[in-house]
Amino acid sequence: MNEEHFGRLTPRMNSLRDQLLDAEPQVDVERAMITTEVYRDNADQPLALKRAIMLKRVLEEMTIFIEPETLIAGNQASTNRGAPIFPEYAMSWVIDELDKFDKRDGDRFTITEENKEKLRSIAPFWEHNTLLDRGLAAFPPHSKLFYDLGIIKSEGNITSGDAHCAVNYAGVLSQGLKGYAMRAKRKLDELDLTDYRNIHKSYFYRAILMVVDAMRTFAGRYAALARQQAATASPDRARELEQMAAALDRVPYEPARTLREAVQSVWLVHLVLQIESNGHSLSYGRMDQYLDPFYEADLKAGRITEDEAAELMSNLWLKTYTINKIRSWSHTQFSAGSPLYQNVTVGGQKLVDGDPVDATNPMSWLILKTVAQCHLTQPNLTVRYHANLPDDFMNECIEVVRCGFGMPAFNDDEVIIPSFISKGVKREDAYNYSAIGCVETAVPGKWGYRCTGMSFLNFPKALLIAMNDGVDPASGTKLVEGIGHFRDFTSFEQVMACWDKVIREMARQCVIIDATCDMVLEQDTADILCSALTDDCIERGLNMKEGGSVYDFISDLQVGIANLADSLAAMKKVVFEDRAVTPAELWDALEANFEGSTNERIRQLLQQAPKYGNDDDYVDSLIRQAYDIYIDEMKKYHNTRYGRGPIGGVYYAGTSSISANVPQGAGTLATPDGRKAGEALAEGCSPSHGADLYGPTAVFKSVSKLPTEDITGGVLLNQKMTPQVLAKPENRRKLAFATRTFFDRLHGYHVQYNVVSRDTLIDAQKHPERHRDLIVRVAGYSAFFTVLSRATQNDIIERTEQTL
Repeated sequence: MNEEHFGRLTPRMNSLRDQLLDAEPQVDVERAMITTEVYRDNADQPLALKRAIMLKRVLEEMTIFIEPETLIAGNQASTNRGAPIFPEYAMSWVIDELDKFDKRDGDRFTITEENKEKLRSIAPFWEHNTLLDRGLAAFPPHSKLFYDLGIIKSEGNITSGDAHCAVNYAGVLSQGLKGYAMRAKRKLDELDLTDYRNIHKSYFYRAILMVVDAMRTFAGRYAALARQQAATASPDRARELEQMAAALDRVPYEPARTLREAVQSVWLVHLVLQIESNGHSLSYGRMDQYLDPFYEADLKAGRITEDEAAELMSNLWLKTYTINKIRSWSHTQFSAGSPLYQNVTVGGQKLVDGDPVDATNPMSWLILKTVAQCHLTQPNLTVRYHANLPDDFMNECIEVVRCGFGMPAFNDDEVIIPSFISKGVKREDAYNYSAIGCVETAVPGKWGYRCTGMSFLNFPKALLIAMNDGVDPASGTKLVEGIGHFRDFTSFEQVMACWDKVIREMARQCVIIDATCDMVLEQDTADILCSALTDDCIERGLNMKEGGSVYDFISDLQVGIANLADSLAAMKKVVFEDRAVTPAELWDALEANFEGSTNERIRQLLQQAPKYGNDDDYVDSLIRQAYDIYIDEMKKYHNTRYGRGPIGGVYYAGTSSISANVPQGAGTLATPDGRKAGEALAEGCSPSHGADLYGPTAVFKSVSKLPTEDITGGVLLNQKMTPQVLAKPENRRKLAFATRTFFDRLHGYHVQYNVVSRDTLIDAQKHPERHRDLIVRVAGYSAFFTVLSRATQNDIIERTEQTL
C-alpha cells in the first residue's frame, strides 16, 4: 500500500476495512419484498408516483445500522456487501440462478434457503412484468437476432436503472434537498392542468416532494439510532454519535455547513440513488471542487484537523465499498468483479474570469492520500490531467499508481474539453466535466442517463460476418446483405468494402436496439431522485429518460479494436501483398480453428504481420480507416431524447469494453490475426496480448492515431508494469514524463496502469487465500483478483508487462 509514503489508516478504519474484506457477499431480499408489495398495491398509480411510493416505503422499512467504527451513517442493504434484488428490472434470471449464486466461477454470493423461498414466492407476480421481459419482447425481430447471437450485447440496459451519471452534489450541499423541493412545489403550483402534458408533469413534481420527504425521514431514522447508541456508548463514542445525529437532523434536507455535514449529505444522497435503482456508474463528480471550501473553512476555524479530515474521507471510501450489486451470470461476465464504477474525479482545470487555471487544491491531495490508504476497488479514482498540472501533484499521482491497485486513471483535459465544446457543450460546463464510471466523461449534474455504455458491438465477429457475405459463420444465420465471400476476393479493397457494408448495418442495428431499450426504460422506470438532482429536469417537468437533462450524448462500446487492426493488417500483408496464402486457404484455416500443420503454418504467417501497438503506420492506418467508417455511420443517428429538450441527443464512439472482451471472445470463432476460437479479445483500445513489442511509448503512439476526437465515450488504455520497475525513483520520474508526453504531444485521451507481476498473479490463482488484498485493473475499473472468474484472471495474466 506504499505505507511509507501515505501512512496508515487509523486503527478503527483499518478494523472496518478488515470487516468489509471478510464480509461474505450476500443476496438481500428486503427491497424486493417491499417493492413487490408496493407495485401490487399501487398498480393503478402513475409511474412517477408509484416509483416514489416504492422508494418512500423502502427508506421507511429497510433495516438500518450504524457500525461501531463509523463516523457517517447509511447502508444499502441489511448487511454490508449485501446485494439487493431489484425485481421490477428482472426476476427470471434470479429464479433460474438461485441455487447457483454460491457456485459461480467468480463473483459468488450466498443466499439463505429462507430468502430463496421469499424470492420464489414473489416471482409469479413479476412473470412477464419486468423491464427485461418487456425489453426482450419489444426488440424488432431482425434486430433481436443480433442480440441473441451475441453480436450486439445490451443486457445491462434492460436489467438496470439510471446510471453513468453524476448528480449535482454541489447543488445539494449549497441548497439542501429543501431547495429542490421548493423549486418542484413552485413549478407544481404554476401548472395549468388544462394542458394534458402538465398533468403528466404534475406527477413528477409530486413524486419529487414525496422522495425529498422520504429522504428526510431516512436521515431521521439514523439520527434516532445514533442517539439510542450514544446512551450506552463510551463518552468519546457518545460524543461522536451525538455529532452524527446532529448532522443527520440537518442534512441532506438543509444545506451543509461543515465538512462532516457535507460528507454525510453526499453519502446519503449517493446511497439512496443506489437504492432507488440498480444502475451502476453513479459517480461522485469533481469532489475536490465541491468539498474543498468546507475543508479549508473547517481547518481555518479549528473545527477539524487534517488527520480528522483524512479519517472522515477514508470512512467515506469504506462506506462506498459497502455497496454491492448482483448481476445475472451472462451479464457478470461483461462486468467481472462486481464493479459499481463509482468514480471520483480530482485535479483538472477551472475557469477564473474566463481563463483556465489549475484546479488542484488541498482536498485533491487529501483524496489521493486517503484512497491510497484504503487500497480498495471503490471508489474508482480519476485524475484530470492538463499541461499545467503541478509536478508535485503529478508525482503524488505516480506514488498512488505505485500502490498497485490500478488507480488513478488519467483523463486528458486537452482532448476532452475541446471535444465537448465542438459538440455543443458550453465552455464553462466543458471545463467542469468529470469521469463517470470507467473512462467515460460527462458534465456532473447536467448530463442525461448513460453518457456511455449502451450496446457492446463485437468488431472481430462483425469482420467475420462481413467476410462471409453477411452470414454469421457460427450459426449460419443471414444477418446482412454482403458483397460476396472472402474466398472469392481478389484484392484487399474488397475486404474494406465488405467491412464498410456490414459495419454500417450493424451500427444501425445498435441504434435500433438502444432505442428499444430506452423506450421501455422510459415506459417502465422513472428514477425520481436521480432526475430531480440533474439539471434541468425540474424546470422542464421531465425525468432524465424523457429528456429533462441539459445535455444528452451517449455512446455504444466497440470491443476488439486491436484484433480488428491486426486482422486487417494480416490479410493485407499475407494474402494480398505477399500472396503467401490464398483467401480460400485462410478461410479454411479459420473454419478449422488453425488445427493441423498446414493451418498452423498459416497462423504463424498471420502472427508475423504488423501488429497494432508498435507505432507501425501499416496497421495503425488500417484501424483508423475501419473505425472511421463506423463513426461516420453513427453520426447519422439520434437517441430517443433528441429534439425533446437536451443539447445533443447524438452518438459518439467508446472503447470502454469493461470485461466484455472475455465473453465476447468466447463466442467468436478464429480470426485472421491468428487468434484461436474462444480466446479473449483485446480489451479497450489496448494492443493484443504480446503483440506490443517496443514498450509503452510505441503503444502510446499507436493509440494516438485513433480518431480520439470522435471517441468521446472513452479511449480505454491499460498498461501493465511490475512493482520492481516502479521501485526505482528514476523510473517513477520516467513514468510521469511518459504520461505527460502521451497527453501533451500525442493528445492521448486516457491511460491507467496495472502494477503487478505475472508471478504474483499466477501464485494468487493457485493460492487465493494468500492474496486477499490483491487488486488488479480489469478494464476501466479495479477488482480483487481472487473474486474474478478464471477466464478473466487468465486474460489479465497474459497482458504484456512493460518496462521503462
